[in-house]
Amino acid sequence: MLYLCGGCNLKCKYCHNRDTWDINSGKIITLDELVKDIEKYSNYFTSSNGGVTISGGEPLLQSSFLVSLFKILKQKNIHTAIDTSGMVTITNQIKELITLTDLFLLDIKHINSEKCKNLVGFSNEKELDFARFLSTNNKPMWIRQVLIPGITDDEDDLLKLKDFISSLNTVRKVEILPYHSLGKYKWENLGLKYELNDVPDATNEDVLRVKQILDI
Repeated sequence: MLYLCGGCNLKCKYCHNRDTWDINSGKIITLDELVKDIEKYSNYFTSSNGGVTISGGEPLLQSSFLVSLFKILKQKNIHTAIDTSGMVTITNQIKELITLTDLFLLDIKHINSEKCKNLVGFSNEKELDFARFLSTNNKPMWIRQVLIPGITDDEDDLLKLKDFISSLNTVRKVEILPYHSLGKYKWENLGLKYELNDVPDATNEDVLRVKQILDI
């Protein structure tokens, strides 16, 4: 089951959920309400080897809530996963949440720090440190990157990304997510400029090329 947290600290130009950036966006739900909803699917989790994935927004902005939730889910032997950018300071609370999480779906926004800052508003040091911390602490992760033509598909950058991934010990999967402009209307509905107007959607051929460079 996938649950979304409202709020994000990044400013990704390609974001298809621009309406979720506000930490107060979406429906407010209590811990008890969420646990009861999850419990309705417990038989499905057992039969499918599934679990609960928390995405966003940026779920690590609500780490206190997730620590409480994941403690309950671990008692119930429910698999836990977090879809995150890793763009946070690794506090003691974040460390506790990491110990309670079975799998991280970690988005590497851009391996080049300056290009990353231009694309999402922040340099990439924190997300790369987060990946290294997961690796050092033996936490399984999937590495993901959005393929944006002309922005994240430079061969030299991709080779550096390949080297970085190779330096990690716990990467179980690498995913290339093709950029699409389907979320553009959300920016327009909010009266905001969509900066990637001239960027084409990534094609299957684009994805194949990147996979060949990354050798995945």
